Amino acid sequence: MRYLSTRAVGADDAKPFCDILLEGLAADGGLFLPEEYPRLDAGTLEQWRGLLAAEGYAALAARMIGLFLDDIPASDLERLTTAAYTGGKFSDPRIVPVSRIGDGPLWLGHLSNGPTAAFKDMAMQLLGELFEYELARRGSWMTIVGATSGDTGSSAEYAMRGREGIAVVMLTPAGRMTPFQQAQMFSLTDANIVNVAVDGVFDDCQDLVKALNADAAFKAEYHLGAVNSINWARLVAQVVYYVSCWLRVTDGPGQEISFAVPTGNFGDICAGHVARSMGLPIRRLILATNENDVLDEFFRTGVYRPRSSEQTWATSSPSMDISKASNFERFIADLYGRDGARVRELFDAVAEGGSFDISGTPEFEAVRTSYGFVSGSSTHADRVATIGRLWREHGVLVDPHTADAVTVAEQYVADEPVVVLETALPVKFAATIEEAIGCRPPVPERFAGVEEGPRRVVDLPNDVEALRRLVVDTVGSLPNLVR
Repeated sequence: MRYLSTRAVGADDAKPFCDILLEGLAADGGLFLPEEYPRLDAGTLEQWRGLLAAEGYAALAARMIGLFLDDIPASDLERLTTAAYTGGKFSDPRIVPVSRIGDGPLWLGHLSNGPTAAFKDMAMQLLGELFEYELARRGSWMTIVGATSGDTGSSAEYAMRGREGIAVVMLTPAGRMTPFQQAQMFSLTDANIVNVAVDGVFDDCQDLVKALNADAAFKAEYHLGAVNSINWARLVAQVVYYVSCWLRVTDGPGQEISFAVPTGNFGDICAGHVARSMGLPIRRLILATNENDVLDEFFRTGVYRPRSSEQTWATSSPSMDISKASNFERFIADLYGRDGARVRELFDAVAEGGSFDISGTPEFEAVRTSYGFVSGSSTHADRVATIGRLWREHGVLVDPHTADAVTVAEQYVADEPVVVLETALPVKFAATIEEAIGCRPPVPERFAGVEEGPRRVVDLPNDVEALRRLVVDTVGSLPNLVR
């Protein structure tokens, strides 16, 4: 299995999995994709149904992820997935249980049982194991420079804290996260973790990360790596829970279900696109946004029109307050048959502050007919109403992002089951939950007192040179990095 950039014009630069694991973003500014997706047939899925029942989620993860790589021995991969997906890290031994909402067609895929109570743990715990494994094999080190709108940062930091040969510089939009999200990150005191509050929105943070990665010499000298979903390894780890949810909800081969996914950066639902492209029987991928509806606009109209920082709303589902969806380029690359020149042309126009319009083209027609996408958006009033109704009618408490997905999913309810992918536990968004149900959500014991401790964070202007200096200083201060 080899990987190419979404902007590649030939196969000369194809790379193995472990190379792109450490590289993150491609040198040409594109994102890595496998040359082709492995295919799943009914027989394989039924074998995996038995594997999941007998050996659990970690065994399924090793088997499925193994389809995407040939440069990690199977026995090592099994050890890594077992270390990532254990009861010691996840509060439910099933790792990703599913539950039905009442007796209707909606189900919840519970992705928030990990150490930071967010779905990002599902990929990040494995990424930490993969990084440490491959760096040790190479006798190398890494500086992770990432951006978070709320949950990626804490998930990455809890997965990377204390690991040998790894430093983390995590950018956050100043004042844009909930108090719980801030506390989870800023309370960490590990020497290899540096939290940064940027004067801007998430898209500004993401642009800074991309700008630093675009400097090839700096990236090589400081061993820059990525934990955002621009890293393919994170995405492929997320494909596993689509497979596990399908196996848990269905009772036989070929049965179609749909998934409703709240998304801002297109990573979570892009994993669903990959699963569907592999042959997992998914009827529809229901994309849900909040008021920052760039992706909903595209899937309804064919126009991709990112917003400026000033046009990006601060909402009560803050992890989706994103107006430039990095992973969207992967889908466009598939939509255009891996035409790297065309992908570059489209996203160069976006990078220059523009947009693109593919309405009326065969490609846009294929978005629904061949790829199964539908979409919708949700408002604060929708979130509050949905959270309150689910609590009153079913005793089910969801976070605001998951409520966005339920709101949109209910617009597309048909005959097939619809699995709504949970984003986080409600405790991370206490103010909105209290508004919806009249009291604050319960605090799991492992998070008691998290908001009361001291904070450690560096303030930074929205300036790539300031970030560059911070990375240099961070690497220079850590004796565990080989320089």
